[in-house]
Amino acid sequence: MKDKKNVFKLEDSSGHSRLVLNQLAAFRDDARLCDVILIAKGTRINAHRVVLAACSDYFLAMFTNQMAESRSREIELADIETPALDALVNFCYSGIIQITELSVMSILHAANLLQLDKVKELCCEFLKEELDPSNCLAIGALADMYSCQELLCCANECSLNKFQQLVATEEFTSLPFGQLLELISSEELRVVSEEQVFQAVAKWVNFDLTARKQFLPQLLEQVRLPLCHPKFLVDTVSEDALVMEDVACRRLLDEAKNYQLLQLSTPIRPAMQGLRTRPRNSDKFSEVLYVVGGLCKRAALDSVERFVNEEAKPSWQSVASMTKKRGALGVAVLDNFLYAVGGKDEEEIHSSIERYDPTTNQWSNDVAPMLTRRVDFGLATFDGFICTVGGYDGSNYLDSVECYDGRRNQWTSVAPMRSCRRKLAVAVLNGCLYVVGGFDGNAYLNIVERLDPRVVEKYDPLTNEWTAVAAMNCKRSAVGLAVVNERMYAVGGNDGDCSQNTVEVFDPEANQWNLHDSMNDRRCAAALGVIRMA
Repeated sequence: MKDKKNVFKLEDSSGHSRLVLNQLAAFRDDARLCDVILIAKGTRINAHRVVLAACSDYFLAMFTNQMAESRSREIELADIETPALDALVNFCYSGIIQITELSVMSILHAANLLQLDKVKELCCEFLKEELDPSNCLAIGALADMYSCQELLCCANECSLNKFQQLVATEEFTSLPFGQLLELISSEELRVVSEEQVFQAVAKWVNFDLTARKQFLPQLLEQVRLPLCHPKFLVDTVSEDALVMEDVACRRLLDEAKNYQLLQLSTPIRPAMQGLRTRPRNSDKFSEVLYVVGGLCKRAALDSVERFVNEEAKPSWQSVASMTKKRGALGVAVLDNFLYAVGGKDEEEIHSSIERYDPTTNQWSNDVAPMLTRRVDFGLATFDGFICTVGGYDGSNYLDSVECYDGRRNQWTSVAPMRSCRRKLAVAVLNGCLYVVGGFDGNAYLNIVERLDPRVVEKYDPLTNEWTAVAAMNCKRSAVGLAVVNERMYAVGGNDGDCSQNTVEVFDPEANQWNLHDSMNDRRCAAALGVIRMA
């Protein structure tokens, strides 16, 4: 029989390595077998060279490359805070470290110096979780200082993705010129409109006018003025003294005006496009549908919900309630604020208005009231104004129309409709103002024919004509109406028997209404608004 060499392999699954580390930590606590003392700000910390060298390339080089410290029992680390050094030495023995908002900066600095890459990564992960518009600039500067590339990318993304919130912080006005220029030059800058970029530049320059006005031409060159609303160019940019006194700035303004005039008369060809006439990467934006107020069992509501169309789980979510209960109101969006206009509660019909800011989830009341109190009216943003159409004032069906200028906070009467009606809905789609449904005192409306008062018609300002389009599938008085992603949504309403939770969507190319997912609640006399979310 051949001799066999028996091999027995013992693998201790009870945590041998952990027991060794724990024993070394106990030796350190008792100052046993320690062969080095680290000193930070006068505090002495015992340790074992071999443990430090195993965890840190900094200590490995120090103890093995014939440096003076390799022969010294005491090593001074002058640039490290005592709590940070103590935490890092404990990490070498335990693999555990606690990072807080107060300690992360000092620990990151020490980990970077001592080349404890794992701790450095943990600090970066912590800071990534803390990123928001109020600190993204400071964290970005820190990441750049310590060559934390992934954290730097995240901080830059936060600055670009939350630019409007960033502009509202104190940090923004302290931005160096170069960093602001880099931000507003980016194709990835997420803004609802270039008007926001201009306003950000104006805020930054005016914060230190003497020192910063020299930078205005370079900054304005990165604002895509041709994409601003013509009214904004005339009322805001042309009225800015700094812009008008600088030749280069005036040239950029003239370029924008000329481009917009050219658009009216000539189709824009690719050769006529430039950097300032191309939209930024806007495919990151999503449109969020808001449903505001309304009536339930004849009681006015102040509740507001929005539809979040996430691929994994589309859902309706509640947001801040209005300051007043409003049924039969109108809702419109102007400059990315949501306006709740008029309506009624159990006591009165309102002419008052309140405005919702989606970035703060708050309503405010500093908006001029309408000239006429209204319920059951149509409301839409049209050509830079909010327009109220028809409705009921408590005594009369209305054909009157008035428009709100948000920059002047002022309402103005314009030409009335051809007929009086209430409980109608209006929306703007592809440059046309749609008036949908309603009640004329005799019938609930859904289509228009010469002898049938059920109405869906549109007004085109270029042709000055009303033309019939496809009728809805359901009769809907007091219907909510909004445009989302180039489709018109008719939501809820009353068919003469009860309130509805059904939704249908109009495709203007097919001239067809299709049924859509129903809401959670039955609603009539509700209003809709759509906000672009970054």
